Amino acid sequence: MINVDEDNLKSGVLGLVMAVVEILRDALQNQASRRMESGGLSEDEVERLGQALSDLDLAIEDIKREQGLEQAVQSVRDGLDDIVNDAVQKLIDPTKWTEESPVAESKEPVGAAR
Repeated sequence: MINVDEDNLKSGVLGLVMAVVEILRDALQNQASRRMESGGLSEDEVERLGQALSDLDLAIEDIKREQGLEQAVQSVRDGLDDIVNDAVQKLIDPTKWTEESPVAESKEPVGAAR
């Protein structure tokens, strides 16, 4: 029988969900900045967009604080940052990736015989 700590599971899942929401928020902010810099928005649209993003920031922070998820979200974000940094390094210099590399120690290829 597998024992599952429901509180720990809930915190982990909610932390993951909130990390994804933060990543989406970051993407929205980047896109909004590009649109503002390109001059494609009126002053009224820029104001409304800024207010909406500010409200979203406050809502995200409130949820994290109320649910005690600050550490769980940060842990997920740190892990994702590590994965992205490793992938970028592999693209920049594939020769640095050896068989001893943590990512190179991946499991057997899909469909490999056992």
